[in-house]
Amino acid sequence: MTTKFTKTLAAALIGAAILTAPAMAAGQLSINFTPTDPDQQQALGAGLQIFSLVKGLSATGANASQNGNNNGAGFNQNGWGNHGLIVQEGNGHQGTIQQNGNGNNCGLFQFGENTNGQCVQNGNGQSSLTTVFGF
Repeated sequence: MTTKFTKTLAAALIGAAILTAPAMAAGQLSINFTPTDPDQQQALGAGLQIFSLVKGLSATGANASQNGNNNGAGFNQNGWGNHGLIVQEGNGHQGTIQQNGNGNNCGLFQFGENTNGQCVQNGNGQSSLTTVFGF
């Protein structure tokens, strides 16, 4: 039920954003997923760590993978066992991850042009995924 609702909500939000944006507008569309169930948080965190390893990065600490020009990535981690991942494809992206606590996982993925995304986690054992599309 939750998966169906989440997919329906995501589709509605994307559809509304497309309908309200003028054809030549410059901007960004952000989609965030933060599970509230502990098992889902753990699964998302493990997935982000595996993705980092496949990309040749570390499964712990702060990681950035950038393909393009004029991109910036920043991290602030306070605690232990935190994992932050920023992936930027395109030009002019700015991304930051701030984690205060222990055992947190955050993935920030930015595509297109000139996006500005962030992930802030305060507490323990949280996982989230944010995808930003710039146009």
